[in-house]
Amino acid sequence: MQALFEVVAPVFLVIAAGYGAVRLGWFSAQAVDGLMAFALRFAVPALLFLALAQIDLRSGFDLAMMLAFYVGALVSFFGGMFGARFLFGRDWQDSVAIGFAALFSNSLLLGLPITERAYGPEALVGNYAIIAIHTPFCYLLGITTMEFVRSKGGGILRTLGSIAVAMLRNPLVIGMLAGVVFNLSGLPVPGVAEDALRLLVAAALPAALFAMGGILQRYRIEGDLRLIGWVCALSLVVHPSVTYGLATLGGVDTAGLRSAVLNAAMAPGINSYLFADLYGRARRTAASAVLIGTTTLMLSAALWIILLP
Repeated sequence: MQALFEVVAPVFLVIAAGYGAVRLGWFSAQAVDGLMAFALRFAVPALLFLALAQIDLRSGFDLAMMLAFYVGALVSFFGGMFGARFLFGRDWQDSVAIGFAALFSNSLLLGLPITERAYGPEALVGNYAIIAIHTPFCYLLGITTMEFVRSKGGGILRTLGSIAVAMLRNPLVIGMLAGVVFNLSGLPVPGVAEDALRLLVAAALPAALFAMGGILQRYRIEGDLRLIGWVCALSLVVHPSVTYGLATLGGVDTAGLRSAVLNAAMAPGINSYLFADLYGRARRTAASAVLIGTTTLMLSAALWIILLP
């Protein structure tokens, strides 16, 4: 257990440092926004580009592993949506936003560093495969469902088209697509460029985790605690449990099983709140689920690492 604590605790100490720095006034909110912008617009795209340019895509995109993760994500989404509607009496639009909070696990900012610390950099191939389609999958599902319950008819296609354009302008997506292009074409990354990118990569996750802590400081635990607990249970327990069962039945190898389950076990990501804010629905629940899920993840992540081979 001490070894597991040493794997997980440093990640959360960096998050706590960001939280405390902003809370104590040592780091301004504007500085946190700037640090997160640097991480998500430059450093993390560099990380994703190099990873996808150099991994073995055939081994990374294991169909059984991907199905296990994304079927688990669907179970979590519909569990959150229907649970919010029929167990907690929320209207359909609130329920979709709550389902999205249960769906969107923080596989990038938490899944990557925890998996790497637990199993080493060579264990991240499956993580990158999952991350490559995670955001498009989640937003496609969430927006399509929300627009359907809002009964806007043809508005669905227009909304999805605008989201697709926005995603293609997103530095994270650009980094991933460029990495895949280099990988499939066999083009080498020039040595000097690779060295420069690796300098950015070294700062990517520490900067993002510190900034994430600062951003979490803005949230407060508000809303129906039973519903927030439901979302966290789906994210931290149901999603990884379904993924574990399906991956085991599908014969996924040990590395793929670790990547799929640990990514599935991550707390709701900040995108959960951004989606709720986009539609002005269930914002308090989404923000509280991000905060509570992240703070309880140290224990749940350690337990999943114990269960994994």
